[in-house]
Amino acid sequence: MTALAEALARAGTWPVDNVAAAVMIGGAVVSTYGPGDRSFRLASISKTITAWAALVAVEEGVIGLDTVVAPEVNDATLLHVLAHAGGYPFDGPDPIVSIERKRIYSNTGIEVAAHAVAAAAEMPFEEYLRLGVLEPLGMSSTELRGSPAHAMWSTVADVTAFMAEVTIPQLLSPGMAAAAIRPQFPSLGGIVPGVGRFDTCPWGMGFEVRGDKSPHWTGTRNSAATFGHFGGAGTLMWIDPSTVPDRTIGLVALTDRPFSEWSAEALQLWPQLADTVLEHSAGIEPS
Repeated sequence: MTALAEALARAGTWPVDNVAAAVMIGGAVVSTYGPGDRSFRLASISKTITAWAALVAVEEGVIGLDTVVAPEVNDATLLHVLAHAGGYPFDGPDPIVSIERKRIYSNTGIEVAAHAVAAAAEMPFEEYLRLGVLEPLGMSSTELRGSPAHAMWSTVADVTAFMAEVTIPQLLSPGMAAAAIRPQFPSLGGIVPGVGRFDTCPWGMGFEVRGDKSPHWTGTRNSAATFGHFGGAGTLMWIDPSTVPDRTIGLVALTDRPFSEWSAEALQLWPQLADTVLEHSAGIEPS
């Protein structure tokens, strides 16, 4: 067993019933642990896939980033709600602040985005997601079972296919893909649920950007440019880019134990795994 495989196997010591994980370098899987074909609820990792589908819709001309998505409610655009800057609460239909005032992490905002895409495309969002993202990427084990903000089920094998797309985009132009992982409205402060409040809380479109947040659910070795998401189902996904594309490192770990049941442990174990993975990924060449 390689040092990286041994590092990834530490996920097997987590206080969960089932876990599967993978490490990627340059968009290619270089190490796995656990059943890669087991289905897990992604929880809020779903937001990143939903956002990618919304950006596909933008580039197809279905909708614009500057489209006001719920004009009967406020002036929030698709960009605002994808970046959690639309003023919506965590859950609930009524905005609680004006747009661009605070980074309020919002399931509702993502749901509003998906609804706007569906309305513009004149098809259910589930169908647009399937045609625009899941089928082209071969994500045949990924299923939307409710809210596009938190109700996707998937496998490590499928999530790594999505991570490969984010690393080396095929469905989006390079410029749009870069915008998805670049802080939008970068001066906004806010809360990362379950982690803490930050005076500057950077977020891209669907993806959290680490920035200088501390403490954080990624590792101390992760760069400020690291982006990704974790989920309330005890799931995590991050990609740490570098100036050399084939050295981009990614980690996904899916579990079946709710984050709320082991949050204190998770916020110690996840950074430890991240740091160990980054340490032992040095020198490994992607295939």
